[in-house]
Amino acid sequence: MKLNAYLLKSAVVAALGGLLFGFDTAVIAGTTRALTDTYHLTPGTLGLTVASALWGTIIGAIFAGIPGDRYGRRDSLRGMAVLYFVSAVGCAFAWDWYSLVFFRFVEGLAIGGSSVLGPMYIAEISPPNWRGRLVGFFQFNVVLGILLAYFSNYVVGLLQFGDVEWRWKLGISAFPAALFLAMLFAIPRSPRWLAKTGRVVEAREVLRLTGEQNYEQELAEIVASIDLEHGHGQEPLFQWKYRVPIFLAVSIGMFNQLSGINAILYYLNDIFERAGFSKVSGDLQAVAVGATNLLFTMIAMSVIDRIGRKTLLLTGSVGTAASLAGVAWIFFTGKNERFLVWLLIGYIASFAFSQGAVIWVFISEVFPNRVRAKGQSLGSFAHWFMNALISGIFPLMAASSGGSPFIFFSLMMVLQFFVVLFLYPETKGVSLEAMQKKLGIS
Repeated sequence: MKLNAYLLKSAVVAALGGLLFGFDTAVIAGTTRALTDTYHLTPGTLGLTVASALWGTIIGAIFAGIPGDRYGRRDSLRGMAVLYFVSAVGCAFAWDWYSLVFFRFVEGLAIGGSSVLGPMYIAEISPPNWRGRLVGFFQFNVVLGILLAYFSNYVVGLLQFGDVEWRWKLGISAFPAALFLAMLFAIPRSPRWLAKTGRVVEAREVLRLTGEQNYEQELAEIVASIDLEHGHGQEPLFQWKYRVPIFLAVSIGMFNQLSGINAILYYLNDIFERAGFSKVSGDLQAVAVGATNLLFTMIAMSVIDRIGRKTLLLTGSVGTAASLAGVAWIFFTGKNERFLVWLLIGYIASFAFSQGAVIWVFISEVFPNRVRAKGQSLGSFAHWFMNALISGIFPLMAASSGGSPFIFFSLMMVLQFFVVLFLYPETKGVSLEAMQKKLGIS
């Protein structure tokens, strides 16, 4: 099947939520020093400031499936766009530390919600042979957003706004948020959500418009998988028959953060500063790390539907474990700091080529249609809960011993290698309806 222009437009627009996800996640890295000085933050309150958005992502991820099921994936994404806009403006005009933490929390609600709704929407409109690349485009936008955040921090830093510099850094994302909201009015609802709610005629039309050649057969399989005729369109997620997809979604979400990726991205400038780099130099090094993230995500997207999700995860586990061990060695010995940026680039490259490209694709694939929203929320919750936990304590761990967090992350990647090797299935080229049969779900 060729890539249909209508399908591509729909996937690209939904993936813009990933751009804001990445930007708002990483932009804090360029403001930690200014926020510490402005609000006289301790390592503990700095961790809380960073983690406040992450606790919001947990709530957003847990509950995004509810409006996603009730109002549809597309319409719920519009709500996330509004939250992105409000949070950006609120952070820019925060009148004290408490208001900043509040609007960071609202920002987190948007990030967590879009991490559930965006990949789920794209997976549900995509044919099997394009699903990996199209859902992967969400992750591409996440890392593009991260790169843009680092570059934005660098540019804003050069403009010398003084004491209000951090406000510009945090508020500038209001512009793409407004664009995202406007563009969401130009894409269709998910055909699988339409079928799940009994709107079969509309589902058929969306399948036809997105270029599905055998759309009648595809529609019949979707309806059968949801069991609409038996009244099982809604089911509780926590049942024994869903134990395998639950394990897969929770474990990949946890391992994604046990790699240390977001803690390192949030505190990247602090890591460089601790290794002796200046503020501007640290900003520039962060841009190099962000560019590497983008490049290797693009490489992974080009091969994910050919060599598969499992192979990427195994390859990345080795690279991330080795790179993190090298970073720990530098901090423990206090020598060869010049190699730090190269080890972090190697780490980011390994992560982007594996975990980064695979996580949202994999979670969106392993659950049946009738519980996909709940399952996507669960996997995203596991991801964001570990993110908040690790990022909140990272400053305290790093303050006591700079190398300890990196040793821990490296060991977790060794564990991930064996879990993936022995327990993860390959999902490439399998339709969403056939996947539940492969996992033994009746």
